[in-house]
Amino acid sequence: MAITAAMVKELRERTGAGMMDCKRMLTETDGDMDAAIDLMRKSGAAKADKKAGRIAAEGRVIIALSEDKKEAAVVEVNCETDFVAKDDNFVGFAEAVAAQVLADKPADVAALSELPLDSGESIAETRNNLVAKIGENIQVRRFQLMTATDADAEVNFYQHGERIGVAVVLKGGDEALGKDIAMHIAASRPICVSEADVPAEVLEKEKEIFIAQAQDSGKPMSIIEKMVEGRMRKYLAEVTLLGQAFVKDSDQTIAQLLKSAGAEVVSFLRYEVGEGIEKKQEDFAAEVMAQVKQSS
Repeated sequence: MAITAAMVKELRERTGAGMMDCKRMLTETDGDMDAAIDLMRKSGAAKADKKAGRIAAEGRVIIALSEDKKEAAVVEVNCETDFVAKDDNFVGFAEAVAAQVLADKPADVAALSELPLDSGESIAETRNNLVAKIGENIQVRRFQLMTATDADAEVNFYQHGERIGVAVVLKGGDEALGKDIAMHIAASRPICVSEADVPAEVLEKEKEIFIAQAQDSGKPMSIIEKMVEGRMRKYLAEVTLLGQAFVKDSDQTIAQLLKSAGAEVVSFLRYEVGEGIEKKQEDFAAEVMAQVKQSS
């Protein structure tokens, strides 16, 4: 059967695939449009597998909030370039994933991947098709649900562009305060709410470092102990939310801000795109030289 330009155009519009891929699939299926789409989906899964090993450290953080502000889903979906992170298809997929997390509360990413979207396809199938369409590795990296259980508590959030998302469970106060606290967390990166929440192993590690630094001063142990104590106090103020100076008013700490509003931060979550992922360092000069040597 002769493959016409109109057939290629229709398949391209229905799948978003490249023109040559559409023509090849139609040729292989003798012009059967539905069979070509099925074949393309299978091919898309194969392409997704091939791209799965490529580093995906770009992307976006999406926050989906329930209507009663009692629950929020914070999700990170990754791709390879910031260009794709702004693509409407990628954004739509990320938002759909976040909505599904909020609705179904899956146990982990594997369980999430099996859930169906409104299209009827699973998240895994939709991801595979998107990889085939866009041509980059795309991964749902992680998610977490934030829940406000107290009657006077709500989840507030702040998103800094597409890269940073913060959700805060705030008891008391109002939405404006919740957004201010979330914005502060986005900027100041506290590791926990209060000193009592700092993991013991983190405290021990920092204390060892401070002791080693103080011992190099040659001062007696009684002085060293006071030096370490002072440095630990400063450290705790820097890494705990309550101890930090408020970014919009450095004359007061977050603890003082909350006290004046009669509010309490129950918990918070801060996601930043790509944190913890080792990015490949591109040496473009070396790459060009290697190509020059190969061609000479």
